[in-house]
Amino acid sequence: MIFLDGKYGMRAMLPVFRTWLGVSPSPAVAHGSSTSSATLSEFARVSPDEALQRLHSAASGLTADEAAERLRTTGPNQVAHEVRHTILGELANRSINPLNLLLLSLASASYFLGDSRATIMIAVMVVLSVSLGFLQEHRSNKAADALRRMVRTTATVRRRTARTEADHVDIPIEQIVPGDVVLLSAGDMIPADLRLISARDLFVNQSALTGEAMPLEKVAHADTGAAETHFDLPNICFMGSAVVSGVGCGVVVLTGGRTAFGRVADLIAAQRVQTSFDKGIARFTWLMMAFILVMVPLVFVINGLTKGNWFEALLFAVAVAVGLTPEMLPMIVTVNLARGAMAMSRKKVIVKRINAIQNFGAMDVLCTDKTGTLTQDRIILKRHLDLHGDESDRVLEYAYLNSAHQSGLKNLLDVAVLKHVELHEQLKAHEKYTKIDEMPFDFERRRMSVVLAREDGAHILICKGAVEEIFSVCTRYVINGDMGTLDESHFDAAKEATAALNADGFRVVAVAYKEMPPQQATYSVKDEADLILLGYIAFLDPPKETTAAAIATLKERGVQVKILTGDNDIVTRKICHEVGLTVDRVVLGKELESLSPAQLADLAESASVFAKVSPSQKAAIIDALHRKGHVVGFMGDGINDGPALKVADVGISVDSAVDIAKESADIILLEKSLAVLGDGVLEGRKVFGNITKYIKMGASSNFGNMFSVLGASIILPFLPMAPIQVLTNNLLYDFSQTAIPTDNVDEEYLRVPRRWDIGNIVKFMLLIGPISSIFDYITYFMMLYVFGAWDKPSLFQTGWFVESLLTQTLIIHIIRTSKVPFLQSRASSALIATSLIIAAVGVAIPYAWLGTFLGFIPLPPAYWPALLLILLSYAVLTHLMKTWFVRRFGLD
Repeated sequence: MIFLDGKYGMRAMLPVFRTWLGVSPSPAVAHGSSTSSATLSEFARVSPDEALQRLHSAASGLTADEAAERLRTTGPNQVAHEVRHTILGELANRSINPLNLLLLSLASASYFLGDSRATIMIAVMVVLSVSLGFLQEHRSNKAADALRRMVRTTATVRRRTARTEADHVDIPIEQIVPGDVVLLSAGDMIPADLRLISARDLFVNQSALTGEAMPLEKVAHADTGAAETHFDLPNICFMGSAVVSGVGCGVVVLTGGRTAFGRVADLIAAQRVQTSFDKGIARFTWLMMAFILVMVPLVFVINGLTKGNWFEALLFAVAVAVGLTPEMLPMIVTVNLARGAMAMSRKKVIVKRINAIQNFGAMDVLCTDKTGTLTQDRIILKRHLDLHGDESDRVLEYAYLNSAHQSGLKNLLDVAVLKHVELHEQLKAHEKYTKIDEMPFDFERRRMSVVLAREDGAHILICKGAVEEIFSVCTRYVINGDMGTLDESHFDAAKEATAALNADGFRVVAVAYKEMPPQQATYSVKDEADLILLGYIAFLDPPKETTAAAIATLKERGVQVKILTGDNDIVTRKICHEVGLTVDRVVLGKELESLSPAQLADLAESASVFAKVSPSQKAAIIDALHRKGHVVGFMGDGINDGPALKVADVGISVDSAVDIAKESADIILLEKSLAVLGDGVLEGRKVFGNITKYIKMGASSNFGNMFSVLGASIILPFLPMAPIQVLTNNLLYDFSQTAIPTDNVDEEYLRVPRRWDIGNIVKFMLLIGPISSIFDYITYFMMLYVFGAWDKPSLFQTGWFVESLLTQTLIIHIIRTSKVPFLQSRASSALIATSLIIAAVGVAIPYAWLGTFLGFIPLPPAYWPALLLILLSYAVLTHLMKTWFVRRFGLD
């Protein structure tokens, strides 16, 4: 299964789901949804055993052969969001865009007007743009598919084998089939629509499907009631939702396109919320379209009136329209993004959504959790203390029993406790104790409990969790067998002890218990009361050696790092201090509850560290930073990070993250490190820089050409260039730009975040564009008055063709850098090579057979030194104006 994009795909589905649940869905959706809904409702009404029978399955699962046969019959468990890349599909996607459609329309117009040479030339342009883009996209798609397979999401299922009754195996979720028995725990994504056959304190978040933020409890028993909507069925879990807490086991009823999620995926697969990058590209495209809509009729009318040949004027106007079209833009964008994705993959960064690369480069705030990012993600249990601060084996034993018997998501703290293998032998954890029930961890209570039966039959509830939350449910304490009543002095002493441990960098978890009579069979959170405080276990999670340097590097590159953690403020402050992160103030989650949106936005911008924050508060902080105009990235790997990953401009997770985090992220790191992120930020800025180069070149060149063509059309008694000459000029210029994605980007440009600014581009266009017109008019004067071209159209057209081509090719190297071109900043070898090739073609074409075919003639010897002077003057003036522009408006 491939889920819809975590950033916007889920949101885009909400209106469709609401339509599906409403009274007037479209006929196609109504038919499909009613079929799947009726099936799920039917399974909800029967018992778990009957559900298994109807699916010809068993509680121990399917055999491998049965699963393989069903996979052949039902197909892979995938929805319609992401289709396998095919050569024909890639060619179609590359061919169908507004610019190509415009060019093909102009080619058709030329054909019907009888200008076959123009038709062929325009077709060559389209083929060049499509083929170059296709070759790059095909190669990058193959590589990207291979990379994505490295971060595939899996599900745990039961498989019956000859060797044993049932094995628990992890399989890719696209291989899930109806009848599979799936095991669920906190952090898992629901891989298909399934009927629960067992559940214990299972809470599922269905917000991706229904928009409801609060998780729902799911149970396994048959439901005979009438649910308000199908998503309210209490024993059905839906593909695309996530397990928040608890454990469960379900049999798969529907997969792939037959699920509730899959039924509407076709309707929204093409929907996506545009990023600022997408909007900027679209605005530039429409800006060029506006030029064409204004320019072409003017050129047509002026040439028709002044030359008297309306047919020839129409052909010329069509050629000018082609010349103003930025036909290489789709290829330039695609190739840049593809190259960026491949470069990032070599640095262990996998891009799930290619346009996220630009947001990566524009990011100026990175919010991240503390554990595993600043620290080594290698937690060690160092202390187990009673209330007096003395080592206590009983504290360790009870913590071990809690971790060994809890069935939810075992975090790093549980893993550290369970590494005490000797305790397993001493306690015979699964022999002397029988598990009765558990109350799974959640981020509101911040604790979890198990209820065990001892050999004597008594029940004991063992609870561990955050110190303050455990204190709140304890009334007594025990030290060396002596029990007493907790009072304020004990609380104060305990807080001092834990604060001292925190100050030394320890993460402290409290342990408490309560013995109860064995009559009770089930327990709930309400039983976490009147507990006996036993002591603490303290863990050490040392900071990474590379973290301080990585934070300093990000700061140098204009990215501010903010810590959003659920840990306490003392530990957080110490770790931040050790990695060189300045902490003026640590904001606690409880401080955020009473703030207005404006106050929260101010605080989010000014503070760098937030401790003891809930998942919803993390998302609220990121949203507040958005309102302040920041581009925000968030790095997380836990079930509590899902909301923040979806809200961030760039959601970043790691390959070892829980399912919900990986599915919500735009970018996956194969190595959990801030240093890797720094490399990714640079790649994002390089991509954006090279795309911006093309856009600035295209905008300024086209704007200048408007004045040149209009002036020449008014002054000359003949066309300034024949239509085929205009098209040839444009084709050669396009070829010179194909190497832009390979170009080097100046270090100065990479130092700070770069984001789209169409206003800056327009200013650049208005300043630089007319400079080319100045030298075009100088060329006109030279050809008309020096070389007497008033009655020699071919001579004039040849002279302007060569000057226009060489100046446009030269301007690439002036605009690509804020420094002195060639001397202080050198283009890539590929870009230099294409520029030299096109310049050589431009110089040679008047003397070659192609020049004769295009209507050119050899130029007089005196033309070339004059042209050299024009080129040098043009380069110097453009560089001076560009330098002033950079000082005045910046590099963007």
